[in-house]
Amino acid sequence: MKKILILSSLMGLLLTTTSCREEFLQSEPTETLANPPAQAKLNGLYLMMVNTGTGGTTGHDDYGQKGYDLVSDMLSADMVLSGVTYGWYRNIANLTATTDFTNNANYQPWRYYYRIAYAANDVIAGLGGNDAVPASAADKAAMGQAKAMRAYAYFYLTQYFTTKYDPAAPAIPLYIDAGVQAQPKATQSEIYAQIVKDLTDAVTLLQGFSRANKGVINQDVAKGLLAYTYAAMGENAKAATLSQEIMAKFPKTTKEETVFDEVTGSGGGFNDLKTNSWMWGFDLTEANDLDLISWWGQADIFTYSYSWVGDAKSIDLDLYNAIRADDIRKNQFVSINETADGFTMAPANAPGAFDYPSVPANKFYAPGRTIGGQRIVTTDYLFMRADEFHLLAAETLAKSGNEGQAKTILKDFLTQRITDVSYIDGLSGTALLNEIYLQTKIELWGEGKSYLAMKRNKATIKRGPNHLFYAGQTFSYDDDRLSMDIPQAEINNNPKLK
Repeated sequence: MKKILILSSLMGLLLTTTSCREEFLQSEPTETLANPPAQAKLNGLYLMMVNTGTGGTTGHDDYGQKGYDLVSDMLSADMVLSGVTYGWYRNIANLTATTDFTNNANYQPWRYYYRIAYAANDVIAGLGGNDAVPASAADKAAMGQAKAMRAYAYFYLTQYFTTKYDPAAPAIPLYIDAGVQAQPKATQSEIYAQIVKDLTDAVTLLQGFSRANKGVINQDVAKGLLAYTYAAMGENAKAATLSQEIMAKFPKTTKEETVFDEVTGSGGGFNDLKTNSWMWGFDLTEANDLDLISWWGQADIFTYSYSWVGDAKSIDLDLYNAIRADDIRKNQFVSINETADGFTMAPANAPGAFDYPSVPANKFYAPGRTIGGQRIVTTDYLFMRADEFHLLAAETLAKSGNEGQAKTILKDFLTQRITDVSYIDGLSGTALLNEIYLQTKIELWGEGKSYLAMKRNKATIKRGPNHLFYAGQTFSYDDDRLSMDIPQAEINNNPKLK
């Protein structure tokens, strides 16, 4: 009870202070280059990815890209909401929010991604417009970043607000010029064509661009976004080519970086942008002023926020049980009980009641590893890492008919995780694709990528026994409840929307 009272009083204070914040675009990010006007605007876009309230609400689930990553992980069934004391994500977990166009779970991502797109349009217009090729290297880099950010926004809008890839189907409005008023729905083919064009342009414009840090999009990140886009469209050969280009440039996340080792007291964490395999993320510092309302607050029991107080985010037990016994990633997830001098850990599927059941405490954690210890969030945000493209290359090569190369890539990747990977040699066809999909779900758990894999693999998902809602039930990837509704505000304010 004391834990709840402390958190409640602090939340009350935050609600009176953070709801009035309007200065997020004026705050100076830690991820910054020089200060030409276009780059200064882009810095504001990067800040939007991590700041609270960028989805237009004061909710404690409104904190930028990582908030939507968490929602999508729940919709894909890989992440379990293990408590509903405070109510955040309850209506995501019970699948009522996504079919209620008045619910903020639909409004927040719509507002956030369109704000990104509109701001990118302003940058592009200031640099000469959609067809311009700026003369200076700095302006070329800014144009490339702006086009990549616009594509990023529309890519996620299509993932969340359409049930499946259907080129002829009406989808969402498309805005590519600054100041344009309400537009009707464009078809998916029109939107995807614009995403591909923007990212193809970005790859060209960002050639030779050396960013100051990983908070800024460079050519590799643009290629990664383009690979995901092609994969969503079923353009598997193109996705495989781009994925392999990325693989060649970055190291994989090492065994030591993958999971906390109780013996050495080190390893894992997924909390440092300097990790060599990380391609894109945000270096959070105290200046960013993140606390309760953050991905770390919602997902990490070692951060003073909702997971610590009882609304833990857990791995689906069916997924956990599918992890091989000789896979180091099985140790990322544990069940925890607090003690007078710390805590004890048991396997994630251990019987009995736990304070924190099946949590990712050995994958994601604040470095102090004190339960509820991190007050101001300085653990970094991860948006993209190289490991994603080993798995995406294997998937798209297998779908392209090149199973031999797909298995070679998959085995090479998994040797950093699994003791004996020889079982992969005997896989082919659907069995191979299912294994790649499973490994994607395991490797990228909690990183917002499983939902994308569910959609492009047209998967049927089943909720494990530890879900609070719909345990044991199956859902097709194109079930209306797994995608979002265009929000009421857009319907009311856009007369051209049908």
